Amino acid sequence: MKKQLITCMFAFMLLFSTSFSIANAEGRPAVPQRDCINQSVIQLKYPMQRLWIEHAWWTRSYIVSSLAGLKDQKHVLARLLQNQVELGDIIKPYYGEQAGNKLTALLKEHILIAGKIVEAAKAGDKAKVTQFNKDWFRNADQIVTFLASANPNWNKKALTDMFYTHLKLTAAELEDRLKGDWTGDIKTADTNEVHLIHMGDFITDGIVKQFPNRFK
Repeated sequence: MKKQLITCMFAFMLLFSTSFSIANAEGRPAVPQRDCINQSVIQLKYPMQRLWIEHAWWTRSYIVSSLAGLKDQKHVLARLLQNQVELGDIIKPYYGEQAGNKLTALLKEHILIAGKIVEAAKAGDKAKVTQFNKDWFRNADQIVTFLASANPNWNKKALTDMFYTHLKLTAAELEDRLKGDWTGDIKTADTNEVHLIHMGDFITDGIVKQFPNRFK
């Protein structure tokens, strides 16, 4: 009983912290959630959040490294691609090996297209930026279609809006850095991180709803 109480209190503290961060980024008062989630949900929720936070920040690190021509560019890209493997792996216990590998492949394409956009933008080639941007959104549509077909709780329109917003925020980070708008760049990066935490929670909630017996 004592262990369950400690787990409940810990979950509440983490939920309050996340709620406060999101509310602060959106400029509204934080309202802590009162419901206690069980340990099995926590074991999915917070690793999922961590992976999407890493997605935001390793993408950002790659943009910084690429634009500056830093020597760590290939190493950063390798770490970023590993994040896509881990995002595929985290859904495998629920959807199987093949589905996890499919998500990884789609997310790796998402990253590689982003890399092409960065290089084209750095070179000032607007035509290629436009071309690769279309590929980027096409890939986002494929990711959404794949996920929505796997879980009816992942509303296709909501998920599409989330992925499109992530692409737009990432593009804004790139544009801010190219302009030397460091304040705007930092603000957009923070917003992108909070947005991806929310998207990770959306994905987690869908899994919990689809497999309730695994989260008792």
